Amino acid sequence: MARTLLRPTGFVDSPFGHDGKVARLAGGLNWFASVELLTIEGRRRVASELVPVEGIEARFDDAMASDWARLIAPRSPLQMGERTIRLDQPQVIGIVNTTPDSFSGDGHANDSAEAAEAGATMAGQGAAILDVGGESTRPGAKVVWEGDEIERAVPVIRQLAAGGAAVSIDTRKAAVVEAALAAGARLVNDVSGLTYDERMAGVIAAAGVPVVLMHHQGDPASMQDDPRYDDVLVEVYLWLEERIAAAEAAGIARDRILIDPGFGFGKSVAHNLELMNGLALFHGFGCPLVLGASRKRTIGALSNEAPADQRLAGSLAFALKAADQGAQLLRVHDVPETVQALRIWRGLRDQALTPRR
Repeated sequence: MARTLLRPTGFVDSPFGHDGKVARLAGGLNWFASVELLTIEGRRRVASELVPVEGIEARFDDAMASDWARLIAPRSPLQMGERTIRLDQPQVIGIVNTTPDSFSGDGHANDSAEAAEAGATMAGQGAAILDVGGESTRPGAKVVWEGDEIERAVPVIRQLAAGGAAVSIDTRKAAVVEAALAAGARLVNDVSGLTYDERMAGVIAAAGVPVVLMHHQGDPASMQDDPRYDDVLVEVYLWLEERIAAAEAAGIARDRILIDPGFGFGKSVAHNLELMNGLALFHGFGCPLVLGASRKRTIGALSNEAPADQRLAGSLAFALKAADQGAQLLRVHDVPETVQALRIWRGLRDQALTPRR
């Protein structure tokens, strides 16, 4: 059976002078004037049509009307312990790796004090959330025993949380989540989308903490060998839709779910670029959107094989592209540079939203 998905496009700087002709994306700082109606059958699109926002409701069936309501609804702030993270503007998640084999070369293995200091510095530089991970999920990475993962990540989480930071745990394992939450983490970032550990959904539901569901194809050891899709944008959307439903069935409230299209996780350069160009589609879930393209392989592929530590400019380009499409949370290695870029982006938005006298 065919259905229609809604992808906002035709972004404008300001709603002024466009009464009824533009809509606000996810209650944020982005306005759009048109929507691409993607007709899909099975797991691929069969037709598309570009229509203006003005009068678009006349085209809706019940499912499209529900998607539209979620598309434009404001995203509630994230409550992480005593910290409140606003989602009406893009925020930065700082990556704190406690692994010896991080692809980006910034791991702090076996030195929790150093890792905690790096995280505290990121918080001071403007990171709203610190994402601590003890297992590398780079292409080719092997599984880490949960005991080792806990030993790496938990002391860092404890120090950062004690200092007042909003901390998330980047893991696929329920035992690691339990230890991390006990140490002060208040968000779970699961790159497997709750598919790796059968206990994970229950642990998160019982704790009542938010969770990031990320799309992936394959596992880290083999995911980049030969990723294939018939229609990557549609397939990732439908996979995330299924995982949201599974999380809700497990007792995780929808307002506790964030989604991540999984840039670089089982995707070629072409797949990543198509996802980035179609990113606004994912707002149709009504969930905050997380994007992690920082220092990823695609940047190197597009810039003469620049190594990971020389991909700052490309990382900023992707961050601003995501912000332009309403992404609420940007997961990055280079915090001060990204925060500065977003402040300029926000300044341009504020100027555009100031009525002219």
